[in-house]
Amino acid sequence: MKKGDYAWQKGRVPLYIYHYTDELLRVSQEAYMEYFTENAMGSNAFPSVAQLEREVIEMGIGLLGGGAAAGGTFTSGGTESIFLALKTAREWARREMGIDQPKIVMAVSGHASVDKSAGYLGMDVVRTPLREDFRADTKLLEGAIDERTCMLYASAPGYPHGVFDPIEEIGALAMKHGLWLHVDTCVGGFLAPFAREIGYPIPPFDLSVPGVYSLSADLHKYGFAAKGASLFLLADRDHQKYQRFEFSNWPRGSFLSHTFQGSRAAGPIASAWAVMNTLGHTGYREIARVIMDTRERLIAGVEQIRGLRVIRPSDLCILLYDSIDPDVDIYAIADRMGKKHWLVGKSITPKAVHIALNPLVAPALDDYLADLAACVEEVRSTKEVGKVDLRTY
Repeated sequence: MKKGDYAWQKGRVPLYIYHYTDELLRVSQEAYMEYFTENAMGSNAFPSVAQLEREVIEMGIGLLGGGAAAGGTFTSGGTESIFLALKTAREWARREMGIDQPKIVMAVSGHASVDKSAGYLGMDVVRTPLREDFRADTKLLEGAIDERTCMLYASAPGYPHGVFDPIEEIGALAMKHGLWLHVDTCVGGFLAPFAREIGYPIPPFDLSVPGVYSLSADLHKYGFAAKGASLFLLADRDHQKYQRFEFSNWPRGSFLSHTFQGSRAAGPIASAWAVMNTLGHTGYREIARVIMDTRERLIAGVEQIRGLRVIRPSDLCILLYDSIDPDVDIYAIADRMGKKHWLVGKSITPKAVHIALNPLVAPALDDYLADLAACVEEVRSTKEVGKVDLRTY
């Protein structure tokens, strides 16, 4: 069945897969299988699962700027974490601000799962244009705030362009207007702190920034845990009362849940705990070094190819590159790279190739750049035009 899949083991899939070493994968798999059958909903039956979950959350809070009052929840992925952020902010706005139909204001680059979640929750979303550097424009955000606004949403970094929104500025704006600020660091949460530790200029973005109420960070991305694993963290754990679902009008008694799910897989929790304890700061720093070194090599390699340009800025692990040669269509290059069995993402605005780096890309980079250079020359000679592909990779 897998014969037609892209060869992620050979670094040909620059997203979806987050792999460091076979040994770390073994640790993750063995921990997962220890809890293959257990249900994380049943903390009374499986107190060890609850303990693993608590310790993973505590490690996440410590890494991402939470203080003594912070709390969190282990979720199935970034979409559920973002859903819970919106749900919590909605209930907070209803009870604390008297807003029946709350609204979210965010930059156009914020993740699509915000609108997905808002559709389920009966909330409205207003998206504002970006600055020239692809970051949220704080003035435009403020101009979109009205009496129904309860939440500002920012990205660290945003998936479309790989840059950090000005979190400190947006935090100050949230405090000025008494709004909830959620920071989506699903991509950067378990990479950016370690990139900063090895010397990269990562801006402030986490729970330590004044005005930030909540944060989402995916463990199954650069945390290298098994899918699905993410954290929804709160600067003040008291706000979990707005997150909870409670119901007692049924014959079985009271039902309480902190997540969208009822039954929850315990395997990803065990995997996350094992991987985090195996790697520690030292291991995560080394992974950050591999990824950021690969980023620098990719930038240099792409810009050595006549007609291509890396689009700046790029703050972390996501890069865009486009064509500055009118005879070379970047989508045609992407299509030809696909025929060479590289999974290539197409950015719509700007028109570019989108690539997210992980450690598997490092040993494959020379082959990638050689194929890329060959594809550029092929397109230059044929002047072909590629297909517009609106699917998100």
